[in-house]
Order: sequence, then structure tokens, then C-alpha cells
Amino acid sequence: MIGVAINAAKSPTFPLTERVAMVQAEAERLAEGRATIAVVPFESLLVQFAADVGAQVIIRGLRAVSDFEYEFQMVAMNQRLNTEIETVFLMADPRHQAISSRLVKEIAALGGDIRPFTTPTVADALFKRSREKL
Repeated sequence: MIGVAINAAKSPTFPLTERVAMVQAEAERLAEGRATIAVVPFESLLVQFAADVGAQVIIRGLRAVSDFEYEFQMVAMNQRLNTEIETVFLMADPRHQAISSRLVKEIAALGGDIRPFTTPTVADALFKRSREKL
């Protein structure tokens, strides 16, 4: 299961329904009929969402040491909120460690090629949204 967060502190480029649809489409491509991956929006604490859906493990990605510092604090709080849910970290491939959504959105807004940084479907949607904002 993949949770898509609603975070009022951030201003996402796409509304929640579009983000869920994009993640679902990419998840289906990855699964290729071998698995079913549910994509679910949530607005609660991550650890609460995990408990609500019966998850025992949260998987998070890390790109750099700065990510680790933030994630380390989050895990400590999540453990205090629910000791039954573990967090596992996966390191990003070194080729992708410097990629951030902020930079990709900036490149798209300036008409740059973002295809090396995301999937073709997401790149097309982001480029189209960037053109709409001009």
C-alpha cells in the first residue's frame, strides 16, 4: 500500500486526486500484473495511517545525510506514538540522490527536459502544468 499525504504545509503542484491517480498508474506499471498495490490518500499522522491500514512497517527513502537527520527524528516520534510499527529506510541509487521535486519543478517551469528525473507520464503532466501556470 502506498499512502499519499495531504500536507497543508506544502503547496503541491497537483491536487490530491491527480497525485493519487499518477501514483496508481505508476504502481500498476511496476506491478505488471504480479501484485496489487493500493494507493490511498491520508491526512493523519503517518504512523496513525499505518496503524489504520494494519501496516507493521513503514518504508521511507533516503537520498542524503540531511534526509537521515529529519527521518531519524520522525522515527523517534513515531516509535513513541506506536511501538508496534517499524520503519525501514531504503537508500536512493547514487544516480538519483541529488534529485528533488523542487529542482525538477523549477527545471520544468523553465522549459528544461525533466524526463531523466521522472517517468514519462509524470514528466508530461508536470510540463503541461508548468505551461498552464505561465
